[in-house]
Amino acid sequence: MKFTTAALILSSATAFTPIHQQQKLAFHNTAVALNAVAIETPLAPLTKWGEKISDAITLQKSAKTAKKGSFPVLFTPENANLVNASTEEELNYFKENAEFFRQSMVQDGAVHIKGFQLMKTQEGFQSFYEAIGMDPCLDPLHSVSARPTINGEKGSPVYEAVNKESRKNFFIGMHNEFVGTRAPRAAAFVCFKAAEVGGEFLVADGRKIFEEMDPKLIEKVASKGIRYSVMELPFFGFLDDLPEALEKPAAGLIQGLAEFAINAKVDFDVKLLWGKSDYDQSRILQARAPSQAGVLLHPETGEPHWFCNVHSHSSKLRKKREEMYGAERFEDGASQINKSDMFFGDDSDLSEEELEEMDRVITNNIKYIKMSEGDVVLLDNYKTMHGRNVFDGTRKHGVAWFQGWEGMRSP
Repeated sequence: MKFTTAALILSSATAFTPIHQQQKLAFHNTAVALNAVAIETPLAPLTKWGEKISDAITLQKSAKTAKKGSFPVLFTPENANLVNASTEEELNYFKENAEFFRQSMVQDGAVHIKGFQLMKTQEGFQSFYEAIGMDPCLDPLHSVSARPTINGEKGSPVYEAVNKESRKNFFIGMHNEFVGTRAPRAAAFVCFKAAEVGGEFLVADGRKIFEEMDPKLIEKVASKGIRYSVMELPFFGFLDDLPEALEKPAAGLIQGLAEFAINAKVDFDVKLLWGKSDYDQSRILQARAPSQAGVLLHPETGEPHWFCNVHSHSSKLRKKREEMYGAERFEDGASQINKSDMFFGDDSDLSEEELEEMDRVITNNIKYIKMSEGDVVLLDNYKTMHGRNVFDGTRKHGVAWFQGWEGMRSP
């Protein structure tokens, strides 16, 4: 849930344009068909917030008794008698068993599909998710920024999954993917090349996090909601050098102009507040999104689950991880701005004890998946949080986002 100043204040929306696939597998659609998909790809759907949870503690007690399957579900060619099968045979299997994969994703939260040949190329990966009936959507950042695509081409439906060398020592905390009012219903993460060291894809079951969190904290999150600071504008230290008679009017003018510019760009209300950076105590304008729910009832199954990105967004938790992995490398204007934080919905701070409890429960539920070339993790973006471990070497992972799938009950 981060975006850049350049995208928010200076740029206009980036339009997706048709692309030509340079290499096609025999089983794949024609380039013309792919172009039509790129043109018609819809925005990420609006988040399904559902009804506010009124008695979170009672709901938590009930959830603990519910039976759950494996997380994530592991599926290999051995499960389908497809050892040494051709890519065409693999594709036919996915088509014939599409409902199984969709149901496993919804019921269990995530499916790790490992050891297949089909998904080792972008074309094969796209054929896979089309075969199982997934409906792509644009990246949720589309309206505010442009996430790089895996092949570098505009309009490509497969995006990069934070592979930059400059971000290799940045542990991406656990989060559900959403920006403002929009959240994909599902996602498929694919490995085209694994990092030599580390770089594991991380998942956590939001249902388990909901069940294991301190009941009083669950009730507080459910009643108060949460609010994110989605970016910081760090360019205003010069205001401190102005005479007092000029400083306040100048600060008010800058705040008003920046707030107007940002709200003209995004499809949700952003409030700018003056503050001090937790990193260097410099003067910043902090952009806060509206208050929202931190625990939800799943739109398909009705199960309660955690839906709060504190693990990735809290500045204090990120600084804590810096002690393990080294300082974040803010090497360009965008990365300097993409600093987030989290508060309760009434703008009150989380206590040290509350942050420690959230960090403890979420960390205890992280599953590290060392993906190999062609591996895919298909996940429900509501039930399942995701992240990425630090790495060394060259890493090339991609992601496709989905507005839904065939047979979905709550479009």
